[in-house]
Amino acid sequence: MKKRSKKYTEAISKVEKGKVYTVEEAVKLVKETSITKFDGTVEVAMRLNLDTKKADQQLRGAIVLPKGTGKTNRVLVIAKGDAAAKAKEAGADFVGDVDLLEKIEKENWFEFDTMIATPDMMPLLGKLGRVLGPKGLMPNPKTGTVTMDPAKAVSESKAGRVEYRTDSFGNVHAVVGKVSFSEADLIENISAFVANIMKIRPTSVKGDYIKNISITSTMGPGIKIALNSFDK
Repeated sequence: MKKRSKKYTEAISKVEKGKVYTVEEAVKLVKETSITKFDGTVEVAMRLNLDTKKADQQLRGAIVLPKGTGKTNRVLVIAKGDAAAKAKEAGADFVGDVDLLEKIEKENWFEFDTMIATPDMMPLLGKLGRVLGPKGLMPNPKTGTVTMDPAKAVSESKAGRVEYRTDSFGNVHAVVGKVSFSEADLIENISAFVANIMKIRPTSVKGDYIKNISITSTMGPGIKIALNSFDK
C-alpha cells in the first residue's frame, strides 16, 4: 500500500468522504488542501456518460478561460509570409516553417507548449505526427490550432486558452487556474469550462450526461462538486 505523506494525510482529512460540495465550498477547500511549496495548478475533471466508440461522442476542443490559466504559454507558429508576420506581432514566441520543423526532427527540440499552423503547412507536419501526437502538440482544426488566422490563435493561447479531449472512459479534464487565484476567479473559470462541456453535449447521448465533477490541486486530494452548483 502506498504510503501517504503527512501533509497529504492532513489535507485529505479536511475532505469529507462521499460528500459533494457546492462549487464555492469546493474552491475554498482546494486552496486549503494544496500541499506544494510552489503555486499549485488547479484542475477540473468531468466524468461524462459517453460511448467513445461512437465518433460523435469523442469530444475535442478548446476554450479561452475568462481569468486565464496563470501559466506562461510558449507558442510556436508554423506559417509563411503575412500570416507569419502577424503571428509574430501577436506575441508568438517562435515563428518559422521548414527551419523549425527540422529543428524539432533533428534536435528533438520541444521548448514550446502549443503549436499553431496554417492549413498549407500541414503536409509538411505530417511526418512529425509520430513525435508531436503523443506529446499532444500536433495542430488540429478542432482545437483551433490549424487556422488561417494564426495571430488570433496566438492571442487566445496567451490569454488562457485550454484544450480538452475525452479519454477512452469518457473523462475530460483541464487546467482552470492556480491555487493563488482568488476564489471568485477560480469559480468563474470552472463555471465557464463546465458550461462549455454542457453546451456541446452530443445529441445521441441518452440519460444523464454528466456523472460527476471534481477539482484538485497539484498533488492534492480530489473534491467532488454538486452538479446543481452550475444550474442557472
